[in-house]
Amino acid sequence: MVSTPGRAVVIHDVARLAGVSHQTVSRVLNEHPHVRAETRERVLRAVEQLNYRPNPLARGLAGRRPRTLGVVSFDTLLYGPAATLLGIERAARAAGYGVNIVTLEQLDHAGVVTALDVLAEQSVAGVVVIAPQVAAAAALHSLPRGVPAVAVESAVGSEIQAISVDQVAGARLAVRHLLDLGHETVWHVGGPGDWLEARDRADGWRSALEEAGRPVPPVVAGDWSARSGYRAARLVDGTGATAVFCANDQTALGLLRGLHERGVRVPEDVSVVGFDDIPEAEYMFPPLTTVRQDFDEVGRRCLAALLDLIEAGPAAGPAVGSRVAPILVTRRSTAGPP
Repeated sequence: MVSTPGRAVVIHDVARLAGVSHQTVSRVLNEHPHVRAETRERVLRAVEQLNYRPNPLARGLAGRRPRTLGVVSFDTLLYGPAATLLGIERAARAAGYGVNIVTLEQLDHAGVVTALDVLAEQSVAGVVVIAPQVAAAAALHSLPRGVPAVAVESAVGSEIQAISVDQVAGARLAVRHLLDLGHETVWHVGGPGDWLEARDRADGWRSALEEAGRPVPPVVAGDWSARSGYRAARLVDGTGATAVFCANDQTALGLLRGLHERGVRVPEDVSVVGFDDIPEAEYMFPPLTTVRQDFDEVGRRCLAALLDLIEAGPAAGPAVGSRVAPILVTRRSTAGPP
């Protein structure tokens, strides 16, 4: 096997020629004792044949702590995940760390493994995985032992530290606000069923109504988009609802437009609450009452937890999750019932 002209030989080329994994090549190059002699010889022959030269920066990091963190995210323009990523980057810069980001089309088992392989070659000190979907959370169990890792906006049990905004508490804030205004019950336009945040917000909405002894209407299906909110307006208008809690602000935006076109006034006829407090929320008509998520605080807690894991190394204790409290932002889209 000969390397392609004009392309630097990388560790995967050595692994392919030697018939081993790139992790095994790394162990051989770092003189790890638990490698069979025959395997070590095969790897070293491949290194010599390909004239492979390990990245000097990565080799130099063996004697000192890397100052780069890895982040695994997915390809999305949704406000929450994008703002979460920005919060992590800000916190990392403030602590003197660089951030290498691997963006995947889909956060599943294969994708997470691939992303970790990429970050391993970059010698990151630890990894943050933004995993708000059910499949993504399940894929976190693919993380190899010994890798300092923190999950964001996820629920992965006790194996990995998870930092998130308390979605249930945020939904309860929205519902209690509407009930306190005098509404008999609150309808809910939900988010996608495979998103953990959508499930938690629906759970918070439902539990707040049940605790207040109020009727629990069926969830109106949504998918985070303004279009789904717009379509929901017809259903909401036909129920005689006086209060609606939307799973996010984009859905609320579509609902406001749909209600306006049907001659339904907000908040005189129907009150509307969103979730996220996107930058445009205060400029909607009317300005949107919503639940704010503090993504900068999520970033700070995430970084603090990851640096603690890096510092503790193998002595790190059991994973402890952390939830950031949401804030209700009251504007002019809510009022008492007609």
